[in-house]
Amino acid sequence: MAIDLLPAFIQEHYEVHEWRHACSILHSDFPDEWRDLIEILIEFRLLRSEVVAPGGRKSPIANWIDDRFTKRGWRETNFQTAILVDDTRTETPTHKVDCFRNRVAIELEWNNKDPFYDRDLNNFRLLFDLRAISVGVIITRCSNLQAIFDHLGKGSSYGSSTTHMSKLIPRIEGGGGGGCPILALGISPALYVED
Repeated sequence: MAIDLLPAFIQEHYEVHEWRHACSILHSDFPDEWRDLIEILIEFRLLRSEVVAPGGRKSPIANWIDDRFTKRGWRETNFQTAILVDDTRTETPTHKVDCFRNRVAIELEWNNKDPFYDRDLNNFRLLFDLRAISVGVIITRCSNLQAIFDHLGKGSSYGSSTTHMSKLIPRIEGGGGGGCPILALGISPALYVED
């Protein structure tokens, strides 16, 4: 299986799902981006102090991951897209991608409302169809992290209608990403550290 291309640490510490050979494409065609993804995922830990930190625009968890990709040359990117038929131009706006480099798009959905998955998958589908990306990656959280959040008194902040793996999988399996190869990675309790 292509998932076996991932190091054992990632297979043991993340919930991993792939569609349309995403791991093989990343590994073979985008080795630098694959290496960045692997190294950042191995370095990441889910710290208690960051889970209990007060909410805001972006959590310390999302900031940590975004910062690591930015330091490696990945950029938040907003694509300008349009369809031209004869002389008629139709704008086809897309949403910005959290981290983009060399035709690889990464979205981090830590604790948003679950319809954000629809936006991300539609974005991947459109950008793939327009040949702007070759593969999409979504980093989110495993659904079974809820027990840790409940124990820390933060359960209501991470409700059932927020982004977690059991909300993502049906959307992808239902065709939300179209033909775009997708790798979905769920942060699991195995990464939790009581700091």
